[in-house]
Amino acid sequence: MTKVLSFLSILYILSVVVYNIRAVMEVCTDRLCVDNPEVEREAEKQYTNPQSMALVVYNPTHIEPFKLPDRQFKFVNRDISIKQDWGNLGVAAVVWDAAIVLCDYLEKSVKKSQLNLSNQRLIELGAGTGLVGMVAALLGADVIVTDRQMALEQLEDNVNKNLKPSGGSTEVQINIQELDWGKNLHEYTKPFDIILGADIIYIKETFPDLLKTLIHLSDNKSVIFLSCRIRYEKDSRFIESLKEHFTVTKVYYDAHTDVRIYKAIRLCN
Repeated sequence: MTKVLSFLSILYILSVVVYNIRAVMEVCTDRLCVDNPEVEREAEKQYTNPQSMALVVYNPTHIEPFKLPDRQFKFVNRDISIKQDWGNLGVAAVVWDAAIVLCDYLEKSVKKSQLNLSNQRLIELGAGTGLVGMVAALLGADVIVTDRQMALEQLEDNVNKNLKPSGGSTEVQINIQELDWGKNLHEYTKPFDIILGADIIYIKETFPDLLKTLIHLSDNKSVIFLSCRIRYEKDSRFIESLKEHFTVTKVYYDAHTDVRIYKAIRLCN
């Protein structure tokens, strides 16, 4: 009898443990778990392997859109078709919520005359699929979309498919360039009017180079918009570190996607 009771007690404890694990995973649904250093280290390790850059604690139902070969969007009265490649390129090859929210924010801000992109020199960092940069170009900006070498082929395919339908010259001002943060910044000799980044704050090892790049590409007349989820405490610390060089304000929050948009302007030297 005693053995049976002990066995039942063990089963009960195990059921409680399983329940708590499931509860924690639900809290972590659609965002990385802040209190799991092992998961954090694994996500950061993937940064060094572009073929496996997919983040890990996502609920399968929330990554289903990433697995689609194409996704359709409509911005600036224009249908935009984005090719994705989650299986091979991971995070650089899918459309994240932060990109969609930033596109919507830019379009509405321009429509309300709260933001002028016409003929503004604009650069997007970590452009990925190119959606944000293309929307900015359609809104009148003179755009450079940038990313690491491994993402450029798909980035170019998306730009050509949507903005060069005839294979000729693009109908808007948009160029594609390789930019590995912190490297070859001397090639950019003039500050940009607008700098954009969507979901580029997530790998701690890249933060120093990202900050260095933002500083180099801007002056006190530049406006930076960073759209992101805050997944880890270190992400919040990066936003705080920006305040040593920039005036930083949160200008928008989308409760549905938990995406924040920060606006940053360089402090006077």
